[in-house]
Amino acid sequence: MATDIDLHLGRRLRRRRRLLGLTQQQLAIQVGIRFQQIQKYECGANRISAARLWQLSEALETPISYFYDGLAEAMERKETASANGGEMFSRKETLDLIQAYYQLGERPRRRLLDLAKSLHSDGDVVAS
Repeated sequence: MATDIDLHLGRRLRRRRRLLGLTQQQLAIQVGIRFQQIQKYECGANRISAARLWQLSEALETPISYFYDGLAEAMERKETASANGGEMFSRKETLDLIQAYYQLGERPRRRLLDLAKSLHSDGDVVAS
């Protein structure tokens, strides 16, 4: 199971690889592994060992610290989101609603959003 750190490192790996215009295959060849392993690193499915991180940083011509840039801020954002109800985005009902919303055309989406906002503000007025 991927941890937040594994996901962050994987995103940074993908970003740097793409910035240099390398494919997963090209990077894999440089560090002596299969491209599937690069895929697993990038999605956070597999952890990157210290030795492999060193090899990747050499191949991508970047310091190891690059992979950790922004990690503390990302962890703080996640904690804040969880404290503010971020778990609601993991509910199936929320995901279904978002998917249905984006299947609408632009005008119906705008009207639905206006309706939702008006219902929210109406509730605030009644509660006051």
